[in-house]
Formats: sequence, structure tokens, C-alpha cells
Amino acid sequence: MSMGRAAVTTTGIRTDMRRQRPERFDARRSFARQRATKALARNAAASPADAPQTARNALPAASLLQLIWLASPALPVGGFSYSEGLEASVEWCGVTTESIASNWLSDQLHLALARGDLAVVAKALAAWRRGDLAHVRELNDWVLQTRETSEMRLQTEQMGRSLTDWLRNQDAGQPEHLRELDALTAMSPTYPVAFALAASRTQAPVHDALLAFAFGWAENMVQAALKSVPLGQSAGQRILARLAAEIPAAANHAQRLLDSERQAFSPMLAILSAQHETQYSRLFRS
Repeated sequence: MSMGRAAVTTTGIRTDMRRQRPERFDARRSFARQRATKALARNAAASPADAPQTARNALPAASLLQLIWLASPALPVGGFSYSEGLEASVEWCGVTTESIASNWLSDQLHLALARGDLAVVAKALAAWRRGDLAHVRELNDWVLQTRETSEMRLQTEQMGRSLTDWLRNQDAGQPEHLRELDALTAMSPTYPVAFALAASRTQAPVHDALLAFAFGWAENMVQAALKSVPLGQSAGQRILARLAAEIPAAANHAQRLLDSERQAFSPMLAILSAQHETQYSRLFRS
């Protein structure tokens, strides 16, 4: 009974308040109606150019598909055959669990890839687009000169040649593109510089091209971890998810670097790469 009386009393108080100050509640209702009316009017008057802001800024479908293609493990450049020192780290550094492998690849992303090859892609892509072949050659020479072991140099040269051959097949019948490829071939192409040329043919911003390059690297490295650690598919997907979440920050860092700030100082990777050359049992070429 007391609960019922309390409920009735509460209702009565609210009713009395409305009776005492009807103008306040009427003003609130009127204000709410005005806001709703204005919102409807804005929506009705909005032009198609105003409404789909994200659609207008989106990457064209053809360019998006080209980036996906370039990042795909199916691209015939041989990336799957390299572990970049990971196989040696399993042998000599105790990279034998999912968590250790995940931390190892995360460090490699931020301390090696972002500071070196990703930064090269950013500069080379812009140089290709403005036709600055002198700067392209400088970047290509830098990659060749900073590979710290023969395995690392052979990897970037082989993948660079393979991507150049793929581009030549794609560009048959397009003289302006073939001239660029002739210039690239003449400088013993490295993979980051060849990738930058391929990405420059799209309408993708530099940052999007860096995301594609880094994700392609991440997929190859996770596959190397699955085979060499070894790990299961679920573990591999967890590692790939972590790398995918960290790649945008790595791309941002790479894009901000000046030519004078780029570096390729990864002594542990260099030592492991050198040891891998004489490792007793190997699945990978690096």
C-alpha cells in the first residue's frame, strides 16, 4: 500500500508541476519540435555532394583493387621464400612461441621496416610521379648500399627484378610506362623502388601505398613464422591482427622521415642473416 501511495503521490506531484508551470513544458515541447523540423529541413536540402563526404574522398575502386593486388601474396615476386632473419632467430634467439614471434615482428616493423624500406617507398613514389629520375636512382642506390648481408641484398634485387618484369607485362603497349621501366631496369631495381613505381600508377595517396606495402610484408612474415616456429593458423591470424593495428603508425612515421633521417641499422637482423647463410637446415632464402 505504501508503495502504491508513493507512486500515486509522485504522479500527483508531476501533474501538479505541469499545472503550475504549463508555459515551461509548452516551451520545451515547442523547442524540441523546432529542432526536429530544422534537422529534417537540413537533411532534405542537403545536396548529394554534401552528404556522402566519405564517398567523395574515397579511393577510386580501380586504384583500391590495384593496391590490394600489389599487397597480395599471389603477386609473383617471390616474397614467400624469404623470412628476413626470422628462421635464424628461431634457431639462435629462442623465437619459439606465439608471443615471442609477435613481439619480434612488431619490433621489426617499427625498428627496421618503418625506418628504412617504408620511408624509401614514400619518397620514391613521389619522385616517380613528378618524373624525378635522379632522386629515384639515389633512393635505389641507398637501398642497395644499406643491405647488410648478401642475403638481404639478393632478396631486394630478386623481388625488384620480378616486380619490374610483372610491370612490363602489365604495361605492354604503353610507351610512356615502358620508358619508366627502362629507366628502372637500368639502375638494378630494388623492391621498394619498383613497388613505388607500381603504386604511382594508381591514384592512391602515399599513405595508402605504404599501408599496402607494409601489409604485404606482414602477410609474408606471418607465413614464415607459421612454418619456421612453427605456429598454427589461429596464432598466425592473431599476430597478423596485431601487425595490422600497428601498421598505420609505422606508415605515419615513415612518411614523416626526411632523406637524412632514414636509416637501416638493425645489427641483430644483420647477424642473424649472416648466420642464416650457413644454417644447417633452412626452409627460406633469407
